Amino acid sequence: MDLGIAGRKALVCGASAGLGHACAKALVEDGVHVVIVARTEGPLVEAAQRLAAIGRGRVEWVAADVTSADGRARIFAAHPDFDIVVTNAGGPPPGDFRQWTRDDWLRAIDANMLAPIELIKATVDGMMARGFGRIVNITSSAVKSPVEGLGLSTGARSALTGFVAGLARQTVAHGVTINNLLPGTFDTARLAGNLAAQAQREGITAEQARARRLAKHPARRFGDPDELGRTCAFLCSVHAGYLNGQNILLDGGSFNGVF
Repeated sequence: MDLGIAGRKALVCGASAGLGHACAKALVEDGVHVVIVARTEGPLVEAAQRLAAIGRGRVEWVAADVTSADGRARIFAAHPDFDIVVTNAGGPPPGDFRQWTRDDWLRAIDANMLAPIELIKATVDGMMARGFGRIVNITSSAVKSPVEGLGLSTGARSALTGFVAGLARQTVAHGVTINNLLPGTFDTARLAGNLAAQAQREGITAEQARARRLAKHPARRFGDPDELGRTCAFLCSVHAGYLNGQNILLDGGSFNGVF
């Protein structure tokens, strides 16, 4: 399917690895000019080289922390206008809410709520003026099905979800859609790290921790990041102009509910 976005310009955050990289890859494959962003320059440059080797859309990179005003300013100084924005940030660490301080909450809100809102604020008016825009926020399946210990992430991302629900109804008449992708368990380096930490806590091997997690999963497998990447690309396409203000759950059926 031709997504109709070749030549469009996209900003993809957290794109040096994992789900952000998968989204950037899918957009590049469809001929999009992609600007990838992450904090650490080395892995980001390597990611840009891999994406450029695809030979379709253009690829540029900016090493920046999107949770900081200076980082965002660096991005928009180099690239003031985007047709597509994919926001993405790693979640805060799990824990017991009794131990979290006000600063812990503020860091979570900065990364998982306020940074995406600032990126939207910097780009949405230009999109509306041009009559086309796609904003996709990668949040978490925990927004729909909370996970014990992930209150910092769930709280901040749920706040972003509520904000988007209102804004999306104001932008769609101008050709700009805003949607959220809610990933479940995907086979990424981050998941491997989480399983290793779980194994250490429980006194088992990482392979055993992985097997236990898979045994509880309806699909009996973890998601392939490219599956999320292609879904993201479709949400950014000309075919998704009537899909707006939605939370798209990609979890292989792990959420045990109807709605």
